[in-house]
Amino acid sequence: MQNTYHHWLLDIKEHIAYLTLNRPNKKNRIDTTTLTELGEITEILGSNPSVWVVVVQGAGDCFSAGVDVSLIGNMIGQEEASYRKNLRHAQSFLDAFEALEKPTIAALHGVVIGGGMILALCCDFRIAADNVIFELPEVKRSIGVIMGTQRITRTIGIAHTKEMVMLGAPVRAEQALHMGLVNRVVPVDQLQNQATSFAQQFLELPPLAVGLCKKIIDEGQFLERAGQDLEIEAQLGLLGTQDFKEAIASFFEKRKPIFKGE
Repeated sequence: MQNTYHHWLLDIKEHIAYLTLNRPNKKNRIDTTTLTELGEITEILGSNPSVWVVVVQGAGDCFSAGVDVSLIGNMIGQEEASYRKNLRHAQSFLDAFEALEKPTIAALHGVVIGGGMILALCCDFRIAADNVIFELPEVKRSIGVIMGTQRITRTIGIAHTKEMVMLGAPVRAEQALHMGLVNRVVPVDQLQNQATSFAQQFLELPPLAVGLCKKIIDEGQFLERAGQDLEIEAQLGLLGTQDFKEAIASFFEKRKPIFKGE
């Protein structure tokens, strides 16, 4: 199944959704339409039980060169209330995608700049081609990293975040791996195959449990002791599922489980 949007392509094959940012002539820059459509797509992915894992990628010669200049230009001269409302609205689409209770994998190549890097950080895993260059150049334009400083900090820690954000310095693939910004670095001509292979690991696992594990990790990190209570409550939702019964039965019967996402 393939759906075409103004700025995205969505192709679902064998439980894997391939979501492609499709503005190659604009270096996949992100604008209001891009974010609004991402919100629509997130709802589709979340409600489709046949989607177990999502791979996010960019068309053309890069993943994304960041936020479109039109979006930045609209910031100038806005009233304070409108400024807050518009940015929170834009942020909501990224928040919703990040909260999707399915594993998400960013397959990154070329430049991954500004808002493009924030989008990548909304994914659970990042696989980078060896030609990747990450950069957060906002400070050079007298702009803060509006939609994701905390995402960066949670991923690579305060020291690395300050270096990237406060200096606007570019980071190449191997350095990104050392910092913990990416999970894998692969040759650029193997990126698609490696991303698919990584995604296929989840096809051997019960999708509802995988989604629940993601929820516990993402939400539990802010809850301290309450995070342990969240684990208990969340597991209750799995006890009655067919996948849970299949997992237990296959363990005792010493056979490979067959999960259905039910």
